[in-house]
Amino acid sequence: MNIYKLLKLNRKIKGHRLKFFAIWLLHVFNKRYLAVNLDPVLACNLRCKMCYFTDKEYVKKLKGQFKEEDLDLVAKRIFKRALKLQIGCGTEPTLYKKLSDIVKLGKEYKVPYISLTTNANLLNEYKIQELLEAGLNEFTISLHGVTKATYESFMKKASYEKFHEVFNTFKKLKKKYDFHVRINYTFNKDNFYELSDLFEHFDGESFDILQVRPIRKIGNTEYNDFNLDNIREDYPKLIKQIKEKCVANNITLLASDKIAKRNSVNSSSFIYDYTFCYISPDTFWREDFNWRKETFNEYAKKNGWGKKLLSNIFKSKKELTSFTNRLNYEIELN
Repeated sequence: MNIYKLLKLNRKIKGHRLKFFAIWLLHVFNKRYLAVNLDPVLACNLRCKMCYFTDKEYVKKLKGQFKEEDLDLVAKRIFKRALKLQIGCGTEPTLYKKLSDIVKLGKEYKVPYISLTTNANLLNEYKIQELLEAGLNEFTISLHGVTKATYESFMKKASYEKFHEVFNTFKKLKKKYDFHVRINYTFNKDNFYELSDLFEHFDGESFDILQVRPIRKIGNTEYNDFNLDNIREDYPKLIKQIKEKCVANNITLLASDKIAKRNSVNSSSFIYDYTFCYISPDTFWREDFNWRKETFNEYAKKNGWGKKLLSNIFKSKKELTSFTNRLNYEIELN
């Protein structure tokens, strides 16, 4: 399954009514449409400046990891309706010792696409192969700087050399396994212009997808300059250059043509709360979902989920709860 073609189709459908109609149909016919985002452990090995893990008080509250039997139950409750399983959402999943078992669980329940989001600093060839053998479809790698100085400044405790070792391993293993590597580059005014040199530092044969996304306020982070006005005018020109280089390297680009204004809303944001399912050792998507005793289908029946999806088809944008800039990118398929 090509998840990026589905995302592109989703972006092409501008009206929220048609989106909700499609989700309602999938729900009624017991098909997959949920994006399950799972954090197996509430910890991180790095202290990235744009991340809430630099907030010492917040980190004190983040504790716990899934027990094996609980992960089995999570899979039983909701994986049958998952179109995609994203392992790692707000923490570092490679700290979880039995990570490949989660991938195997996803494959057992026939989840079409399984991705791992990681800073990559704890990966090595053995661990990468273990995950690929388990059935992982994609590595999504966080990157906050192209050069060594910027990378290690923004991603504190990380090793630039170790990071490149992992990408060299990706390139090597691509000759044996069928999998994707996606770079998520979060930019601010201090690391934005380095993007023009990305392909001078990273081999185009080592990754397949590049997402360029603006900094977000996600808590009391060490780096807190969220003003992008100084680079707003230069952004379209640089992104155009990146597009050309991505085309030359057969890489899928996820990037908006311009920096969106604050509080702007796209049509994809309206369906977010009905498709994005976040699960961690202390959170299971919705508070009224008793996942230890009921499946998603049982919860949906009790909650009138199908009726809510159907009613949203007829609601105006003003009546719907929106999530600002949840999918702030366009997709260029090369």
